[in-house]
Amino acid sequence: MPWYVIYTKPRNEKKVTERLEKVGINVYCPLVTQIKQWSDRKKKVQVPLFNSYVFVEVSEKERDIVFQVTGVVRYLFWLGKPAVVRNDEIAALRESLKNNLSEVTVTSLQAGDLMHIPHGPFQGKEGIVKHVNKNSLQLVLRELGVLITLTKADIA
Repeated sequence: MPWYVIYTKPRNEKKVTERLEKVGINVYCPLVTQIKQWSDRKKKVQVPLFNSYVFVEVSEKERDIVFQVTGVVRYLFWLGKPAVVRNDEIAALRESLKNNLSEVTVTSLQAGDLMHIPHGPFQGKEGIVKHVNKNSLQLVLRELGVLITLTKADIA
């Protein structure tokens, strides 16, 4: 069965994942650990790798069943058809998330530069730098067409 990408309401990825699993749908929400800073403490939290996106493995006939779950907005479309993610891409994503980001050194990157990602969940992918400032870096992944933001908290 193919994997499809569904778009969820903001900050509902984990809840939608739980609800879809209860319905009996094979679902995957890639999570990464981040250190969040509050005024009185720091805490490690699991956050979705892709904001508002969850992967579901359903047959073509069963695609409408996901809309029974609260928090599901729509399927992600590509060229007029629901976007399909290959099994090997899901497997590669799962495998790459097993490795934690250890250290990244950013030196003199400018908007438009091509950057190869050596570590982390997007290891081996290439992206084009969109924006750089002292605390973050925005990168457009060439293969996925996704904009990701790396901050000091992501790197540390």
